[in-house]
Amino acid sequence: MDREKVRVLLEAVAGGAVTPEQALARLRALPVDDLGFARVDLHRSLRHGVPEAVFCEGKTPGQVVAIVRRLAESHDNVLATRAGPDVVTALRESGLPCRVHEDARLVVVRPAPTDAVGLIVVVSAGTADLPVAEEAAVTAEAMGNAVERLFDCGVAGLHRLVPHLDRLNEANAIIAVAGMEGALPSVLGGLVDRPVIAVPTSVGYGASFGGVAALLAMLNSCAPGVSVVNIDNGYGAAAQASQINKLASKLR
Repeated sequence: MDREKVRVLLEAVAGGAVTPEQALARLRALPVDDLGFARVDLHRSLRHGVPEAVFCEGKTPGQVVAIVRRLAESHDNVLATRAGPDVVTALRESGLPCRVHEDARLVVVRPAPTDAVGLIVVVSAGTADLPVAEEAAVTAEAMGNAVERLFDCGVAGLHRLVPHLDRLNEANAIIAVAGMEGALPSVLGGLVDRPVIAVPTSVGYGASFGGVAALLAMLNSCAPGVSVVNIDNGYGAAAQASQINKLASKLR
């Protein structure tokens, strides 16, 4: 149940087309549906504006399909993140309308167009960071944001980033995705007056410790306005950027 459907239902009650008892019957399943192995949050979009996402790693394909199917009964643009080949196959064979984003390791179930607002810019340091950057970009788009991508703009070649400074300063939020030494968010934080959401990735040689080096570098950034999410967490960065972008868009 999302905000628009609740609003329409309440208007129907106010107009006399639906009785309070009928409305109560439609709402009685909220806010949680217990599937036995998962308690599906059907109230998430009312609280946050977007439905619950499904993190696929650690779940069987059957469990993923069951959770997604329940969410898709009431929501568009349901996200299945970290979807491996077995999960992708199961979702494709489920009969649910799906859009697979292989680079992002993500599936959008019941994909539907949104009224894209504001601007979020996703900047990645290197091509190897693209899966995490794409997860952030696709997630932000599914949440109803206008998104632009700037890939392979790491600190080893700042001349690749500088030509885009004007556009970066037009964004309401910037997602900076980087592995190795994780310096890109600090550079961006020192160049623009926009909030920068730093995403460390697990890309790098041995001493990067699977992204820990980039995480610590981002947490210790001396540039103002930089926040940090977990290693490889493109989804979390997009969720934060979406909240910032939509609030800023309302204020303008």
